[in-house]
Amino acid sequence: MPAMWYAHLKFSHWLPTAVIVLLPGLMAGGAQAQTATVTIRAESATGPVAGVRILASDVIGLTNADGVALLTLGLGQHVIEADRIGFSPSRVELFLAEARDTTVTVLLEVVAIETDGIVVTSGRTERRIEDEPLRIEAVSREEVEEKLLMTPGDIAMLLNETAGLRVQPTAPSLGGASVRIQGLRGRYTQILTDGMPLYGGQAGALGPLQVPPMDLARVEVIKGAASALYGPTALGGVVNLISRRPDPAREFILNHSTLDGTDAVGWLADELNDRWGYTLLAGAHRQDHADVNSDGWADVPTFRRISVRPRFFWDDGRGGAAILTVGGMLEDRSGGTLPGSLTPAGTVHVESLDTRRVDAGFSGRKVFSGLRIMSARASGSLQRHDHFFGDARENDEHRTGFAEVALSGQDGRHLWVVGLAFQADVYEHTDLPTFSFDYIVPAVFAQDELEVADWMTLAASLRYDRHSEFGGYLSPRISILARASEWVARISAGTGFFAPTPFTEEVEAVGLRRLTEPEGWLEERARSAMIDIGRSFGPVELNVSAFASTIDDPLQTVRNGDGTLTIRNASEGSVDTWGTEIFAALRQGPWRLIGSHAFLRSTEPDPQAEGRREVPLTPRHSAGVVGAYEVEGRGRIGVEAYYMGKQELDDDPYRSRSQQHFILGLLIDWRFGPVRVFLNAENILDTRQTRYDPLLRPNRTPDGRWITDVWAPLEGRAFNGGIWISF
Repeated sequence: MPAMWYAHLKFSHWLPTAVIVLLPGLMAGGAQAQTATVTIRAESATGPVAGVRILASDVIGLTNADGVALLTLGLGQHVIEADRIGFSPSRVELFLAEARDTTVTVLLEVVAIETDGIVVTSGRTERRIEDEPLRIEAVSREEVEEKLLMTPGDIAMLLNETAGLRVQPTAPSLGGASVRIQGLRGRYTQILTDGMPLYGGQAGALGPLQVPPMDLARVEVIKGAASALYGPTALGGVVNLISRRPDPAREFILNHSTLDGTDAVGWLADELNDRWGYTLLAGAHRQDHADVNSDGWADVPTFRRISVRPRFFWDDGRGGAAILTVGGMLEDRSGGTLPGSLTPAGTVHVESLDTRRVDAGFSGRKVFSGLRIMSARASGSLQRHDHFFGDARENDEHRTGFAEVALSGQDGRHLWVVGLAFQADVYEHTDLPTFSFDYIVPAVFAQDELEVADWMTLAASLRYDRHSEFGGYLSPRISILARASEWVARISAGTGFFAPTPFTEEVEAVGLRRLTEPEGWLEERARSAMIDIGRSFGPVELNVSAFASTIDDPLQTVRNGDGTLTIRNASEGSVDTWGTEIFAALRQGPWRLIGSHAFLRSTEPDPQAEGRREVPLTPRHSAGVVGAYEVEGRGRIGVEAYYMGKQELDDDPYRSRSQQHFILGLLIDWRFGPVRVFLNAENILDTRQTRYDPLLRPNRTPDGRWITDVWAPLEGRAFNGGIWISF
């Protein structure tokens, strides 16, 4: 009997390709089988490695919990590729000369994960970003760190300076804002943490202002209708905040600004043993009133905030992993007229908001034999608000719940996911119970990615949600990834729906007390499509995309003559948005240069008159250029310049269109041993809306507003600096 051949290979991206030739055994007469079973064993220094993607010619496999994958291959030459995040990707040539079962043991080397090899999780299949058919944009840890040095207390600047995203002030008296994706209003944007809605189904006007970026590994962004992936709260897109893992570290940041704001943030991470680790984020933040133009109104509101978030991580070394997190935040915030100051009517107007939030979340997965992975996620959050609009008090409580279980697998060239989901959104208004609601939404979903050819992958997603108030809705989405030479193209299209709530941008600015009772609301329905083309030219990366979306039956806020507001669906017409985005990056040695431009048109039925109008506060052109010089391990110097085009304004007594404006910034970050010293100059040109027009209106509007919408910075030129200690 011929002996079994055993090959023990150490895969390394930098080693030359090895060639295994299985020599023929005894030559016997008779017919020979035309296939052979090849057993691939993936091992690392700590044991078997699950979840390794094995590709041999047209056959795809995934190692199971024991680190084993079985491939049936025809006789002849094969190229076997092994790939898993965190290990060196490699390839080996294998020649099968005769039908004989063969075992190959692969020793995988653990490597640091490069930015170009990042694996995104927002598309559900955990592919490398360059292999994902759905366009998912990732903000790397390096970029997160840069914005962390500018605003350690929130992610507003991080998101606002990401192409295609805009943080739009919606409750300017308190500094509240929402995140718009490609021109769509912020209520359509779902903000997640590790795939879980820890900040609620809708983050609200202060959501992005209460998330410290210290514990973020990266940010993933899906633009366009994503209801097929994440349900009705993701009509406009998804911002997924991915947390840092427990690599041993102790860090502390102390920051102070010329606007009299201070941040103290601590980070602690370590491994408890081979399987368990933890991270801990704790922050204390304070900001005093700032009246930059001396009109007696706070251009920057005051707040005091404390937040804490521990996380526990588990990894069995065989593909199974879990995250458990809890978090808490307390904040007291106020704005409006300053002590001793009055409005033009000779009155005092102070707005305040006290927030208390607790949340908890779990995410885990288990790898089974047969290339199957079971995953589960669940989260819950509770927020309480004590809100004053002048003398009018509005207290509320917002509870959200989320659960999901999914089974994924790989069969040949198909990578599929099926699952069940559940969402609960409960809002109780203590003073105005008319606006309370209780939404329950169970759902089923499925997704299939088919590798049609080496140069093309097709992905299709389908989700059915059964809303307790608005019935059932089917949300499909399809995406195509195609490669031609050095070019990469993605095309995607999808639909979605959004369940109405009273939280429009206009209502958030003045409160629910001005709102008439809801009557006959219909769900908003959207369609979106996007095409994206990119390639690299040596050190230069270029990406161009075009997009369009339509929202039918859009909710609109109508201002009535008696000072009340009415939310209703547009009787006819839709919100139509289209545009382009251009992104270019040059990375050469220590130098980095990034440029972006966005063209955006968005029109809607005019809620106050017949016909259509441009959606207010939507710049038609915006652009940004970022240049940086970085010495590895020492520090960096960066310059940023941003342009914002003209915007249509709504009910502004001073102008109907805003002024175009520029913002220039400078960041210096340098390391001295374990200490990093940083200095940031923000808005060096001192661009301010109040340089063009007053912020205060000459008279209070019937619905209670004392200030105009915000279309440019209010705080003007500012400097902040501090230290970042690693120990």
